[in-house]
Amino acid sequence: MNFIIVGCGRVGAELAYRLYKEGHQVVIVDNNPQAFTRLDPAFRGRTVEGEALTRKVLERADIEHADGLAAVTNSDTLNAVVGHIAKVIYHVPNVVVRNYDPGLRPMLEAFGLQTVGSSSWGAQRVLELLANPDYRTVFSAGNGEVEVYEMRIPASWDGRRLGELFQACMDCLPVALTRSGRAMLPDMDLQLQKADILNISATFSGIRALHALLFSAEEG
Repeated sequence: MNFIIVGCGRVGAELAYRLYKEGHQVVIVDNNPQAFTRLDPAFRGRTVEGEALTRKVLERADIEHADGLAAVTNSDTLNAVVGHIAKVIYHVPNVVVRNYDPGLRPMLEAFGLQTVGSSSWGAQRVLELLANPDYRTVFSAGNGEVEVYEMRIPASWDGRRLGELFQACMDCLPVALTRSGRAMLPDMDLQLQKADILNISATFSGIRALHALLFSAEEG
């Protein structure tokens, strides 16, 4: 597939190299020629120097044949405009933009663009790791508003129904349960066993409430 990366900072350079390693055709655009020195020496994609807001530069990057574009500069305004141009004028089917300043995220969302907020997501992950070591995130959707968590069932819930757990927590849904190495789609009538591994889709407040319910007896 053909991808364009706008912005050869640390994120852009790493993304370009990872896409290249997966066998894709990659063009990376930046208005500073020195930025391309951040690229891995093994990168064999194309580099285009110039302002990504100009038609000439975008067409030199072959935007008309792009399968996807990522605007990952440290300017939310630039990312929004480039993403909008790619989506509306050139009809690029898959456009993702970086949200650098969390305060400007509503602007990006107003363009109807898929956004990745590295600051928001990073702060969320650090918070989880610092404050909640009893469970871990295995998948993050959006910018961390909903995630899939992995949690081990404690002894205090051995023999109790799965439905009891989720009746008390409205912001959580069971995704999968693994028992003795075998995963299954969980039924609400399923009896839990100590050391079952439960995957839960939840908001951050939801997983905290679920954790409190699961481990209150253990802590007491």
